[in-house]
Amino acid sequence: MAPKDSAAQQRLAAALRENLKRRKAAQRARAAAKSARPETQAEHCPIKGQKPD
Repeated sequence: MAPKDSAAQQRLAAALRENLKRRKAAQRARAAAKSARPETQAEHCPIKGQKPD
């Protein structure tokens, strides 16, 4: 297998760094959005498995 030239390796490394930055920014945005809205869905859903005695 022929070794890759350094320019291609540099482009690949730069692309991977940019991808990592985008993924981390998206993860932070999702975490901020999740903490911003309270999860009240569980309070509104009745438990369907319970039957009256």
